[in-house]
Order: sequence, then C-alpha cells, then structure tokens
Amino acid sequence: MLLIPAIDLMGGKCVRLMQGLVGTETVYSDDPVAVAKRWAAEGAPMLHVVDLDGAFGGAPVNFDAVRAIVEAVSIPVEFGGGVRDEAMLAGVLETPLRRVILGTRACEPDFLHTAVDQYSDRIAVGIDARAGLVTVKGWKEFTALEAPQFAQQVEAIGVRTIIFTDVTADGTLEGPHTETLEGVLAAVSCDVIAAGGVGSLDDLKLLKRYEAQGLVGVIVGKALYSGDITLPEALKAAGPC
Repeated sequence: MLLIPAIDLMGGKCVRLMQGLVGTETVYSDDPVAVAKRWAAEGAPMLHVVDLDGAFGGAPVNFDAVRAIVEAVSIPVEFGGGVRDEAMLAGVLETPLRRVILGTRACEPDFLHTAVDQYSDRIAVGIDARAGLVTVKGWKEFTALEAPQFAQQVEAIGVRTIIFTDVTADGTLEGPHTETLEGVLAAVSCDVIAAGGVGSLDDLKLLKRYEAQGLVGVIVGKALYSGDITLPEALKAAGPC
C-alpha cells in the first residue's frame, strides 16, 4: 500500500486545513520545495500536491510552486486544485506530473470522457465526500451524487485511479471514516487511494486491511507535519505485512 505525503498549498505556503474549511489553515512551511525534498529523502514513493487557492477559486494559483516541486524531486507527483477547463488541463500536463486529479469537472461526463480519451491514466478523479455525498468547488457545494455511485460512473468512463477523501475526517487526526470508503471500494474495481483523518500508526494498520478490496494507497498530511507519526514509521506500517 503506497504511503503518500500531502503538500497543500495556499498563498505559496505549505498548510493544512481542518475539514476542508477556509480560515482553518495552519501554516507548516513557507518553502514547499524544501518540504517536498524532505519527504522524498525520507522515502516517499509519490507526493500528493493540492493547490487550495485553486480549489476555492476555480483556477490554479500556486502552479509555479508545483512546477518547482516536480523539478526538485525524482519521485512521481500528482496534482489537483482548480483544473476546470481543457486548456488548463493541457497546460498542466505539459509538465512531468504523473497525473492530474479532477474533481469539480469530473462530475460532467463529457468533460471527463475527453480528458480520459486524451490523457488516459494521467487522469485521476478526486471524490471528496461529506456524509456520503460528493462535494465540489473547494468542498463548498454538495451534489446529489453518493460517493459509491459517482465512483461507478467515473470508472465506467475509463478512470483508473480514484482518490477518496472523507472531508469531515480530513485534518482532524481522529482516524479515517471507513463507512463510505467501504462503499466506494465495493462499487469499483479500479485503484482507490484514501485520504482524511489518519493520525496514528494504528489508523494506517486499519486501512491496510482494505488492500484486498482494492485500496492501493493512503495519503497522509497533518499527522506528518505535527509529528504524530514520522514518515519512515508510516512507510513501514503501510508496507508489506
């Protein structure tokens, strides 16, 4: 199971939010590239980078920092946050990013079809849910879609990787909320990566039990920045039994 550190960008700084809410950010570094280098040096197999300003505003704001991160590390980087039109998607994928995560526009089948047809497995879909319902536009708006239903829809279009976040758990360190995750895993056969709530090694061990159901990775953010867990011990917990 991949253990993927998160780097969330706001105002050019590395921050963490509580439950995806504006105004709850804690700044952990004003040098995201240094953070990326640290995680890479400590053994991270991949980085998960999100432009929070882009997610809230509808267009990437911190992409210079994203580009600098990609150029500074040799491990794969996935990116999301505000990629909402075809020109923007094409421009972002001109960089060596491993993949782009689509959220808001992934709810539009025609747009997602076009993206997957053009870029294949360089497209992932982020499913961010509150109370089981998919949220969009920086987690501010609810849709009528239940997360497992949406997962089935995007897999049918050809998406090979889904990144599922229970937003109510994100940033809390209280442990992952697994009920909706279980529904998503039961609904699809594509790769699923989970995010939100990991605060201890026991949480990672809990999630590792879902490998047999298709969970291929876990994104960890605040617990690494706060020191509740270290990356080396997290990698060990997520690795082979």
